[in-house]
Amino acid sequence: MLDDPIALPLLGRGHATDMERAMHTVGRDFRAFMAARSRLAEDHLAEAVAQGVRQYVALGAGLDTFAYRNPFPGLRVFEVDFPATQEWKREMLAEAQISLPENLTFVPLDFEHKTLGDGLAEAGFDVCAAAFFGWLGVVPYLTLEAFRATLATIARLPAGSGVTFDYGFPPQTLSPKRRLRFEILAKRVASAGEPFRLFFSPDELEHELRSAGFHRVEQVDTDALNALYFHNRADKLKLSPVGLGMIATAWV
Repeated sequence: MLDDPIALPLLGRGHATDMERAMHTVGRDFRAFMAARSRLAEDHLAEAVAQGVRQYVALGAGLDTFAYRNPFPGLRVFEVDFPATQEWKREMLAEAQISLPENLTFVPLDFEHKTLGDGLAEAGFDVCAAAFFGWLGVVPYLTLEAFRATLATIARLPAGSGVTFDYGFPPQTLSPKRRLRFEILAKRVASAGEPFRLFFSPDELEHELRSAGFHRVEQVDTDALNALYFHNRADKLKLSPVGLGMIATAWV
């Protein structure tokens, strides 16, 4: 589903052993979702590249590995993240002896002191050319104002630009089983200092994207992801029905 030879070397041997032991249903489901959202974003990126897009921005890149296995020689990749997080990643890359591609640009950005648009422009991003954005695992932690500001920055780019991101449903709309799964996860992320803040229903999210200026919107749920990426797998891996959110892609 997602061929990623970089992830385990980047994480190191100790983390790989933990992954092998982590076969609990919740953990397995969560990892499958993360792989599926990356695959979906990269499939849409390939679509954008085929249409002439030559800039990709990984927002809140974290330990994302796309830049180090980028199959598109003419595609510039910008990794945007908080400075301390980005420095930590660069140390891990160095320890794993993973070389930095020439077409990769790190964009350390503290949103309290600089806007996304300014940070990208200073890094050499061409605001007059279309771009695709991957914004994975970030939106639920944002304020509504920060979410809208980022959408506005992307929507001002030329036609052909787009973004893929995941989002969570409002807790009060979840079934009891889904609500229990959400509360377990919410406690875990809150204890790490990054509580969930932002939720949308599909209709609310559609309205936000249309209002920001996006003209084509696609939303993919658990059933659609299973049909796309987990159909007839020999290992029977698929996303469980207890999904907490969806993945949206919007095009300017």
